[in-house]
Amino acid sequence: MRVVVVNAGSSSLKLTRFDADGSVTAATTVERWAGADDLAPLADFLDGCGAVDAVGHRVVHGGPRYTGPAVVDEQLTGYLRSIDDLAPLHNPRSLAGIRAAGELLAGVPAVAAFDTGFHTTLPAAAATYALPKEWNERWGLRRYGFHGLSHASAVRRAAGVVGRDLAGLRVVSCHLGAGASLAAVRHGRSVDTTMGFTPLAGLVMNTRPGTLDPGLVLWLLEHGGVPVHELADVLEHRSGLAGLSGTGGDLRDVLAGRARGDADCVLAFDVYAHRLVREAAGMAAAAGGLDLLVLTGGVGEHSWEVRSALADGLAHLGVAVDEERNRATTSDAEIGADGAPVRMVVVTAREDLEVRRQVLAVLG
Repeated sequence: MRVVVVNAGSSSLKLTRFDADGSVTAATTVERWAGADDLAPLADFLDGCGAVDAVGHRVVHGGPRYTGPAVVDEQLTGYLRSIDDLAPLHNPRSLAGIRAAGELLAGVPAVAAFDTGFHTTLPAAAATYALPKEWNERWGLRRYGFHGLSHASAVRRAAGVVGRDLAGLRVVSCHLGAGASLAAVRHGRSVDTTMGFTPLAGLVMNTRPGTLDPGLVLWLLEHGGVPVHELADVLEHRSGLAGLSGTGGDLRDVLAGRARGDADCVLAFDVYAHRLVREAAGMAAAAGGLDLLVLTGGVGEHSWEVRSALADGLAHLGVAVDEERNRATTSDAEIGADGAPVRMVVVTAREDLEVRRQVLAVLG
């Protein structure tokens, strides 16, 4: 089956075409895509990539209804529109990709693959918020988790790098990019993750603060006089590394400032690393131990500084990095020190591979 994978991000559009044997025959990234009314990038790609039998779409949030991949139809798109508020930066863009592909490939079956799907295996103790039961049931309040397609692909690829079967393997998967999350994985299944009801929770990110004391948010609203719309904008776009360092939030700019001795950048990196180590240790506990530490995403693949800081912080769990390999590796290779109890691996983020796998599973 020849599959085109459409990954519509908050601003970008990534397109990949797989041949029937799984080989990639075409791929492109449009850094700034206007949305469903801008058919040109997708049309140009389809004109040059060859025949298409199916389309796979990455969708960030499936809500409580969609716990696994599903055929795209009016019922699915209508439901996704109804939960736009759960992932306002991403789900509307996914719907734009679905509409654009549907217009250009009328009659070609399409499948939606959800980032939240991987985390539907969280046990109740990990997924449930300690809120009134009637609230949780009325509004579907639970920890959904995100980056599931990346985590699923990364864990599978990393197990292959170290030559281990996922059965019995205790893994902490680190998707570190502009958005970032960790997943505790046991026997190939997610048992805990750092993000929650929305992608704001967990790690410090480029422009998001990660987990905050809810009392702090209430104080800002009630006593700080911060309007709700301003607070939402600050939490999504002006916090995290950007808020602490005064940069745009790109870790490379923070590292450059840190190298110059900029105190704000030094603190920003230290806060980022502290939260990463703390959350990773918590994921190891949720997994029942740690056999394999996996890093993926732009930061996970390219920042040796972050990987070194993480290894140092988890040394008590048996993590140790080989500095020469750490500084040289950017994809699909082991960077752990020889003889370390925990294997440490870097893999290239390939959400498209996981989307294709799910398309084939649904359409046979």
